Amino acid sequence: MSGAFTRGVIFVHSAPRALCTHIEWAAGTVLDARTSLEWTAQPAAPGMFRAEYSWVGPIGTGARLASALRGWTHLRYEITEDPAPGHDGGRWSHTPELGIFHAQTDAHGNVVVPEDRIRAALEHAGDPSELRRRLDVALGQAWDDELEPFRYAGAGAPIRWLHRVG
Repeated sequence: MSGAFTRGVIFVHSAPRALCTHIEWAAGTVLDARTSLEWTAQPAAPGMFRAEYSWVGPIGTGARLASALRGWTHLRYEITEDPAPGHDGGRWSHTPELGIFHAQTDAHGNVVVPEDRIRAALEHAGDPSELRRRLDVALGQAWDDELEPFRYAGAGAPIRWLHRVG
């Protein structure tokens, strides 16, 4: 691999056992490395499993990982990509009910809402509930609301670090 590199994390919040090896295969294909995740039971969804995996790769790897996992039934995940010089970071969140959400992120992992989205929301300043709804959509609030119980259930779970030399 050549060019600029970044790092990030795959958070699989819930997956049925049958998908676990497929997720590892998909991630390994994108990362061009054998990928073995440490699966643990997901207390927020009995019968489901969770895993976290830190990765290093070329800029854009987060988007490729999100695309590789997108649309699988019963799969909840988030993927982060740290910013790199001259490139924004990103966060991709996916739930079976909502589909996928993408947002740019800053150096601290905060969602960055583009100016045009804020201006479009402000057009509804006279209707506070519509203004709030549009800002919630821009921030991905519905994804945060749905994923929060799964994030909390995974607090303290192990993370496997991936480092590639060469």
